[in-house]
Amino acid sequence: MGRCGLLAVFILSSVALTEGDPSSSRPRIFCYKVPQHCQENESNVPWCIEKQMRNCRFSLPRTKNPDFYLQTVNSSYEVTVDTVYGHAIHIPSEAVLKSNGEQLGKGHELHLTVTVLNRSLFEARPDEGSPHEQVLGVWLGNQDVHNLSHPVRMVFVNVYEKGRGKCVFWKLSTNSEQGSWSTDGCNTIQNNTDFICECSHLSFFAVLISPDVPDPVDVQRLEYISYIGSSLSVVFTVVVIVMYLWHKKPKTGQTLIIHIQLTGSLFLLHLFFLASSIWSSAEWASCWTLGFLLHWALLATFTWTAIEGFHLYLLLVRVFNICISRYRLKLSLVGWGVPTATVMICGMAGAYGKYTLMENASRTASLCWVTTKVARYITVNGYLGLVLLFNAAILAVMVVKMRQLRARKIQAGNRVRRMWKDWASLLGLSCVLGLPWGLAFITHGPQSISLSAIYLFTVLNAFQGVLMFLWFLSITCKSFHEVQHSTKGSSMSNAPS
Repeated sequence: MGRCGLLAVFILSSVALTEGDPSSSRPRIFCYKVPQHCQENESNVPWCIEKQMRNCRFSLPRTKNPDFYLQTVNSSYEVTVDTVYGHAIHIPSEAVLKSNGEQLGKGHELHLTVTVLNRSLFEARPDEGSPHEQVLGVWLGNQDVHNLSHPVRMVFVNVYEKGRGKCVFWKLSTNSEQGSWSTDGCNTIQNNTDFICECSHLSFFAVLISPDVPDPVDVQRLEYISYIGSSLSVVFTVVVIVMYLWHKKPKTGQTLIIHIQLTGSLFLLHLFFLASSIWSSAEWASCWTLGFLLHWALLATFTWTAIEGFHLYLLLVRVFNICISRYRLKLSLVGWGVPTATVMICGMAGAYGKYTLMENASRTASLCWVTTKVARYITVNGYLGLVLLFNAAILAVMVVKMRQLRARKIQAGNRVRRMWKDWASLLGLSCVLGLPWGLAFITHGPQSISLSAIYLFTVLNAFQGVLMFLWFLSITCKSFHEVQHSTKGSSMSNAPS
């Protein structure tokens, strides 16, 4: 009877323990099935994988899985695992000893589990960068291994071949099941082909590739260049407009009027850029208005550069047949009407507001601008690309025409001088036709090239008003010398013999 009573107590206690621990009643999942199980059943996939991997069944799949590696550790020596992707994980002997290593000599086995996970399962802030192609999850037994004096060493193949990277691990919050990438306890070594991560603990590991933005020091320099250049451009474009109004003649040429229209659009562009930068933290209505005006001024500048190319085409190709009725009115309707219609459509679509250019731990650079990506790609990138293609073709035609003219009447004595004049004219026309804007398309290449392109793009376009002033001054002086020369020639021909 006593034995039966003891047996009953044992059974009841076993049932009570089983009911008290719901997880013990569930069959343990195979380790290689944990990532798939968590993706199908849990919203917080990293937290689920971290939890299940410490209590899963150690077994290899029947078919080889390139994303799962299981290795039995039966000694206190260091362990190395190589993946088919070229990544390598080196576990020091200290980590083996800390994870129940003292039981290894008593017939116990320790399992090293490595999983290769998709980076889309982990989120990072935009300013941090994007994770590497794969994320490595490393577990050694069911104990938490941390504070290693000899770090875990992992090698990530650098498939990007550009950009800076930093080694991180997925740090779960102590107050919630959420997590974020952290560099605590991790050191980054980068060579020409690999990222080498040395961390003092085990977890999910990845390399965050830094976004393609310059260092904070470069950003500050670029801001100074932009503000100084735009301020000077506002001043010099005003000087050009005042000079034109002061010396305006009753019959002003079409070319000069188009130059003045382009100068006016540049004045508005740099003025609204400064206002959008300074008052980017203003109320929503104010920032919406500034973004609207900045976009309108930029599109007007692009349109008038295209009109410059069109007028140059008429002068070069249709030399004797350029009589177009109400030519100025039609150009003005296109130059100011197309941007107005475009920004009205974008405004009704709610495409304007505060746009973050760069954000890090120390500061945030923002601008009142177009916040919708589709609107920026179509109205800025796409429109600019079409304008540049057209104007580049016009400039190529002009180069051919100049070579043909120079081949007919150039003399050996003034060849070098004429060549320098031609190069100066080409550079001036390149600025007038807006070709420096094309540097925006090569600012996303390799880091060394993109940073140089960003500096050159910023300098040329921030000081575009100054360059326009120099161009206007050169054609004004040339016109004055031609008039003076013709007056002198006519007076000599009319002199008594």
